[in-house]
Amino acid sequence: MPGAILLSDFVEARHAAELEAAAPGMPRVVIGREGSLSGPADEVEIAYFSGDLYPARASEFWRPVLGLQQLRWLHSYSAGVDHWVFQKVRERGVCLTNSSGAAAVPIAHTVLLYLLALSRDLRGFLAAQQRHAWEPRDIGDLQGQRLGVVGLGPIGIEVARLGLAFGMRVTGVRRAARGDEPCDTWPLDRLDELLPLVDHLVLALPLTPETRHLLDARRLALLRPTATLVNVGRGELVDEAALARALQESRLAGAGLDVFETEPLPPESPLWDHPRVIVTPHSAGTNPGNDERATAIFLDNLRRWRAGEPLLNQT
Repeated sequence: MPGAILLSDFVEARHAAELEAAAPGMPRVVIGREGSLSGPADEVEIAYFSGDLYPARASEFWRPVLGLQQLRWLHSYSAGVDHWVFQKVRERGVCLTNSSGAAAVPIAHTVLLYLLALSRDLRGFLAAQQRHAWEPRDIGDLQGQRLGVVGLGPIGIEVARLGLAFGMRVTGVRRAARGDEPCDTWPLDRLDELLPLVDHLVLALPLTPETRHLLDARRLALLRPTATLVNVGRGELVDEAALARALQESRLAGAGLDVFETEPLPPESPLWDHPRVIVTPHSAGTNPGNDERATAIFLDNLRRWRAGEPLLNQT
C-alpha cells in the first residue's frame, strides 16, 4: 500500500470525498475503535493527528505512528507541537505541520472574556450574587488601556485586532516585526521595556527552550501592581510559583489562565481559590467548528503535497 494516509475513522467518515479530491487514488489506513487499523501500515507516508483523537484516543494514534518507518509527513490539528512525541517524529526527519489558526478566533474571544471579567471584577459580583448581597462598585474599562500581546501568530493577531476594536492601545511582541501586523510591534528583546508600560499582558506564543519561563519572577516584578496577565499559550511560559506569590502579595491585579505547568491543575494549587484569578481547563479554544477548520488546513496541505508545492504551517 504505497503512499498511504493514516487517519481516524471520524475524519474518514466526514471527509472521504474531500480526501479523494485532494489526493486521488491515494490509499487510506483508518484507525478504528480500540486502535484497530483498516489495512497494513507498512507503507504509510502521511499521518493526520486530528482533534477527535485527543485526548481519549491519542494512544490509538501514536502507537502505530511511532513505529512507521516510511512516514514522511505528520500533520497535527493543534498548533502546539512541543510534546515529546512530536520531537521523536521530528528527529527522524519527518516533515511536521499543524493547523495553526484553526482555533484563533475562539481563543481570542476567550482572551477578551478574561480581560472584561478581570477589569470588571466579575468574580466579585458573582460572589456577592451567591450571598444575595447588593454591593455596587466601580468597574474598570478596557478603552484606552495598554494591551501587550506577546506572540503574534494567528491567535495573537486576532487578540490584537479585537483589542483595537475595544479602543485599547495595542503593542505586539514577536522576534522581529514583519511590517504586516495590525498594531505597533516590538521585537522580543524589548519585552523588559514593555512590561512596566502595559495594563494587560497576553501570552500567546509557543513553548520552546527559549520561551520556557519567559515570564519569571524578575519579569513579573516589572509589571505594575495594577496589571493583569492572561496566558493562552503554554503553562510553562510562566514561572507558576512566582506568579502565585505575586498575586498573593498583590503585586499583580489578576490573571486569566487557561494553561498550566501541570495539567490538570493540582487541587492544592493556590490559583484555584484566588479571588482575582480565572482558571479554565485548557479549553479557551474549544469550539465545535475547530475540527472542521483544522481538517480544512490538512486537506489544503494534502493537495499541496501531491502537487509538490510548499506546505503551510511547517514547524
